[in-house]
Amino acid sequence: MLSRTATSLRPAARAGRLVLRGLATSAPVYENKRTPLYQLNVDRGAKMVPFAGFDMPLSYGDVGQVAAHNHVRNEVGLFDVSHMVQHLFSGPGAQDFLSTLTPTSLDKIPENGSSLSVLLNENGGIIDDLILTKHAADGSRWYTVTNAGRAEEDKAHFKAKLLEWNTQHPDKTVTWEILDGWGLVALQGPKSANALSKLTDADLTALKFGQSMFAEIGKDKVRCHLARGGYTGEDGFEISIPPEFAVSITEQILAIPEVWPIGLGARDSLRLEAGMCLYGNELNESVSPIEGGLAWLVSKDRRVEGAFPGSSRILAELKDGPARRRVGFEVPGAPAREGAKVFDEDGNEIGVITSGIPSPTLGTNIAMGYVKNGKHKKGTPVQIEIRKKLRPATIRPMPFVSAKYYK
Repeated sequence: MLSRTATSLRPAARAGRLVLRGLATSAPVYENKRTPLYQLNVDRGAKMVPFAGFDMPLSYGDVGQVAAHNHVRNEVGLFDVSHMVQHLFSGPGAQDFLSTLTPTSLDKIPENGSSLSVLLNENGGIIDDLILTKHAADGSRWYTVTNAGRAEEDKAHFKAKLLEWNTQHPDKTVTWEILDGWGLVALQGPKSANALSKLTDADLTALKFGQSMFAEIGKDKVRCHLARGGYTGEDGFEISIPPEFAVSITEQILAIPEVWPIGLGARDSLRLEAGMCLYGNELNESVSPIEGGLAWLVSKDRRVEGAFPGSSRILAELKDGPARRRVGFEVPGAPAREGAKVFDEDGNEIGVITSGIPSPTLGTNIAMGYVKNGKHKKGTPVQIEIRKKLRPATIRPMPFVSAKYYK
């Protein structure tokens, strides 16, 4: 069953010219959606651009992308990620239902624990990547966050699979709610816990990476959901806020002097340094978790039973290796951009770049992409076609910048 709105997050109960995938700087040809924080972003001088069907902040005021990026690495920044889709799955069959869609052992996740996973199609391709958080020890309640750019595909997939499940399992039915209108912000950086502690009495030291809690935040003591983690490789929290308090809580966080609002430009460079995938660039419905360097999402017991979509392909790739592999590149000279072709030293085409930037932290150009299996070893010299010339590069391990999660 699908409810379009939810009143509580309860612990018991492409358009224009692309700069980044899905991020345009020219006027959209359709009307974009707006997050609950749209006006707040505009009032703070955000440059708004179309992204994943929403008007989203690229940057704020005169602060450049590099300065914003470095502030998150060294201090703390706040991202509006309310465009992401927040879901609740509840009922006696919730865990078993979600297990039919993903390759991750959900029964191994502790109460209030989270895991990255992937929705798979029948060919083992990735429909979307998502975060799954268990809100009940018995697996009867799950909070899930999926990508805005895949909202319609995800909803159609959930709807069809849920109808099938509830029909076949009348004693283990599942209810599905979408948290329309809820705010979602990501507080990221080494000083994020110190900043958040000014607005809550919750013991943040008890919350480790990959764990969540409910906490009262702000002057009105609003009950919010905190998940320790994020998309930058730094310590941080993703905070889900009830609709009527989304603006006020965000304003209170931004009133803390060291917290800067940060836009999509820095978000992309931070996630690339952290070696994290962006759906539509590194991941799509033809890419398997094994090709995408996400084999760890396929739990050991699931590899034995194989009861997940596309298991025949994925188990074969685990045994024999995939046809291609996601790798990192260090690219001296000019930066490599999405779509650039990759060649070996003999001039044979072996892959393609999916994302590339000048790294603010490292002071060199980095990129991600796919190369043929066997050509993926770290230290392998390659050539990348940049501005119609083949330029030398080297395959290197990821993340480019070591993660600093609170564990």
